[in-house]
Amino acid sequence: MSEATDPVNVIYKFKRTMQEQLDALVQTLANGGIDNMTEYKYILGKIHAIDLINQELSNLLEPKEPNNDDDNVTRIRK
Repeated sequence: MSEATDPVNVIYKFKRTMQEQLDALVQTLANGGIDNMTEYKYILGKIHAIDLINQELSNLLEPKEPNNDDDNVTRIRK
């Protein structure tokens, strides 16, 4: 499998692209580039969606649960 099609690399590239988009949207808000409330709400929705996507990508890349629970489980029945 080449590096370009490696799923982990694809996720990292996608995450980087999402972060760039998020930074651009935050910069638009900070610079006062919003003309009306509808546009403001739209950009806030995009920021929220990108934040959720980034969180899910982070969860995929760094699982919090142990891979093997057999070492930590006490068997009650034999």
